[in-house]
Amino acid sequence: MSAPLASLWYKPWVFVGCMLPMAWLVAAVTGFAGWTLGVNPVRELLHFSGKTALNLLLLTLCMTPLGRLTRRSEWLRVRRMLGLFAFTYALLHFAIYTVLELDLDLAEVGSEIVKRPYITVGLLALVGMLPLAATSTDRAMRRLGRRWQRLHRLIYPIALLAVWHYYWQVKADLREPLLYAAALAILLGWRWQQHRNRTRI
Repeated sequence: MSAPLASLWYKPWVFVGCMLPMAWLVAAVTGFAGWTLGVNPVRELLHFSGKTALNLLLLTLCMTPLGRLTRRSEWLRVRRMLGLFAFTYALLHFAIYTVLELDLDLAEVGSEIVKRPYITVGLLALVGMLPLAATSTDRAMRRLGRRWQRLHRLIYPIALLAVWHYYWQVKADLREPLLYAAALAILLGWRWQQHRNRTRI
């Protein structure tokens, strides 16, 4: 089976999987089937959208190791989709914060960004994702050539900033952000080891 035909069966399922958190958000906001957002709906929306963005970002980083370990290219063909969905949920996370939490008060948004370091770090991660999302097409890849790969290595510092943002904004129980930090350390450590192996040859 050719690569374009093979992608017909698994890419739609990945797309559906990435849309499920959005479907849950819509259902919770509208009260569908009795779902609610609890006593602090804005905080729940912020937490859920941010966590989804971080999960998808780390899943994007998982695709290359999985492709190498299983020797199957299907993993690599969904990286861009996962990355774009990670950006979408990160943008939604920021929109919820600015519109619902701060009532789109631009002066207060600026003040919060300066005053709260975890927001500054999170915004830097989101801004870093912008050029990756803008150059996610095949046309951009052809136009940029080797520069495309160098540009998309920004995903590594972006992931570090995203985990840092999550760690800083947690006030009490740090176990979950530390688990994310450990997962990221493993993913980056694997890449560093692969780079060392290549440079030794």
